[in-house]
Amino acid sequence: MQSLLRIFFRFLYHQFAFAYDLVAALVSFGHWQDWTLEVVPFIIGNRTLEIGPGPGHLQRILLSRGLAAVAIDESAPMTRLAQRNTNRKSQLTRGLAQQLPFADSSFDTVIATFPAEYITNPLTMLEVRRCLSDGGRFIVLPAALPKNQLLAWLFKITGQASSDALKIIKEKLEEPFINAKFEVKTHVLDRKSGTLLIVVAKKQK
Repeated sequence: MQSLLRIFFRFLYHQFAFAYDLVAALVSFGHWQDWTLEVVPFIIGNRTLEIGPGPGHLQRILLSRGLAAVAIDESAPMTRLAQRNTNRKSQLTRGLAQQLPFADSSFDTVIATFPAEYITNPLTMLEVRRCLSDGGRFIVLPAALPKNQLLAWLFKITGQASSDALKIIKEKLEEPFINAKFEVKTHVLDRKSGTLLIVVAKKQK
């Protein structure tokens, strides 16, 4: 099942990028964008980098708040979609999280919402740490555990939900950050639409 889902998401991020918003809205019963915005209160500083911005909705919000928002995505179709949704105001770059084309200490905050497995790759961790200023934050929203029964079932078949899902996800996610010498705290947000986990990793001096 997980292998099939990887294939599905690859097509969704590339050939069928135009359908991303529709799929995200369906599987989250319309809460996807609301969940994504939950990372905003954790942002510090003015210089932000979003890894995997998708259609660019969070980028649009960051720009509206006067932040110096930059984004990077591997998918060309998704990058074009984000450019349209931000009226080409965001600085969007094509590239990999494991090879960020930015100078050392370029950002105060790096953000990733609902990222794929690459986010815990040691190379990603090293690159993000390199690009963060001292005391900067790496904010990751890895999952939302829905309270809707049908959506809970959908998450269950992806292997992301179980009776001890919070503990499993926290243990899996925090370890790569700790190994990369980040100071880590996982925030659990209880919302009407579901329970969200937000990892806030601070770059120590």
